[in-house]
Amino acid sequence: MDSRQAEFDRGHAIMNKLLRNCLLEVFHGSDNERSIRMHDLVRDMALHITRAKPLFLVKADMGLREPPKVQEWSEDLEKVSLMWNGELEDLYPLEMSPPKCPMLTTLLLPGCGIKSIPEGFFNHMDGLKILKLSLNPIKSLPNSISNLKNLTALLLAYCDHLEYVPSLSKLRVLKELDLRGTKIKEVPHGMQNLSSLKYLNLEKFLKNVNEIPSGLLSRLSCLQDLNVGRTLISGKEVSELKKLETFKGSFYDFDNLNMYLQAFHSREDLSEFIILVGKRKWKTEIYTSKRIELWDCDIYPNQIMLPRHIEELHVTNCAYYGEEYPIFSRFVLSSLGTLSSLKYLVIWQINNMKKLFSPNSMPLNLKELKVSECRQLEEIIASEEIGWEERGRVTMEFCLPELKRVDLKVLPKLKSICSVDLVVVCESLEWFAVKLCRKLKRMPLKLPQVLSSSPPKLCIYVDQKCWWESVTWDDPDIKSLLKPFLSLAVKRPEMPGTWIDSNYSWIDYLKAELKLEALKFIQKYISFGKDTKKLTSVVILEL
Repeated sequence: MDSRQAEFDRGHAIMNKLLRNCLLEVFHGSDNERSIRMHDLVRDMALHITRAKPLFLVKADMGLREPPKVQEWSEDLEKVSLMWNGELEDLYPLEMSPPKCPMLTTLLLPGCGIKSIPEGFFNHMDGLKILKLSLNPIKSLPNSISNLKNLTALLLAYCDHLEYVPSLSKLRVLKELDLRGTKIKEVPHGMQNLSSLKYLNLEKFLKNVNEIPSGLLSRLSCLQDLNVGRTLISGKEVSELKKLETFKGSFYDFDNLNMYLQAFHSREDLSEFIILVGKRKWKTEIYTSKRIELWDCDIYPNQIMLPRHIEELHVTNCAYYGEEYPIFSRFVLSSLGTLSSLKYLVIWQINNMKKLFSPNSMPLNLKELKVSECRQLEEIIASEEIGWEERGRVTMEFCLPELKRVDLKVLPKLKSICSVDLVVVCESLEWFAVKLCRKLKRMPLKLPQVLSSSPPKLCIYVDQKCWWESVTWDDPDIKSLLKPFLSLAVKRPEMPGTWIDSNYSWIDYLKAELKLEALKFIQKYISFGKDTKKLTSVVILEL
């Protein structure tokens, strides 16, 4: 059985060949996204050819309000596309007997406004292989779907009124099942019999059910692409899917994550994974296709496994119980190696964490580092490991050649980025922001690009001019060279927790700070209501 990636690559090769021969063309839609479509002349020619044999019925995006006439559903019909006729509503006249289309293999009906399908509509479509009903306000599917034994794809994504799908037990050759965004209240009957299933998407599905029935997933042994969204599943069940290539899902805890990763230790890594540990929603910004999020978890001194090729890690609102060790010393890869693939790291609200990295656990190819509201954090790169403190007073350079962005916010106890014997070389840095880190007094960064002949692409944001002036740099001349790239970041009084990033004068900054303090006073001493809003506006105008 070919991998999904191999199928994807083969499809791309065919598409590129058609593009080179001008049978397909590139266009940009209203959202300016790059898309591919068939050239108008080629489409017209193809439709002309398929008026005879093979016979196609294509009326896509034609503003249809009435379904095709009964005689158009002929017995030798092979493919039908009525997609994007949003006012169609009815697929077939209810008073007529079901169409007889034994040769029909493809039926594409997304975005047609279909609210119901006659019960026996599929009775005489034994050859149907692909059925796409996505984005229709349909509430239930007819039971005749259960007898489509040749069906390979059933695509029902974002049928947001759909509550009932009949038994799937006879669909033994079904390879793709997409139920995301539906209102189905339980797993369809017979899903455990889908032994050929390769793709299963249940994202935003089973909103009233916390988990998928035990033992179901492990029976779908051919699965290559699995998306269960926020529905909690067992790491053991996922680990039994030997052919899995792409996975998006949520585990109960670290034990389930470790169980899943241990099973993949001796196999090839997944080509894509987005994994959530904990009961929270996904973050909206996703930079990579190899990502793990840890939400509301307790991190103990025992080690936590990470996939070997992880590229993005978010750790949010977790309690850390090994504060004497850098938190990253608790993370280990599922197989031998370093975190060389990690590119994006977001740390937010980690209680009791005093140190983030040790020199040996620092991801050397990191591109972005964001650390916020870790109120006990004292050091970014710790130096307590044997061998680092014993190097004497010789300053060591620590290179992070890919690092482009650093955000340090609300870290009241942060004293240093690294030890006095260490300098961090950031030759690619483009963005550096420090806000509410009052105890940070030394900046051990080396920025060779600032000394180059061409102006660097660099932005530096701080929240206090006096703090910036008090900070010492290992290179005494660097501060004056950085002045053209410096801006003050000011909190927006009307939106607590957000910032205005611009070249504010010191007076403007003080005014903004006074506005913020005035708002804090109002929120603390005056009850909320319409009068409060009016008073807030007056205070801001007067300042």
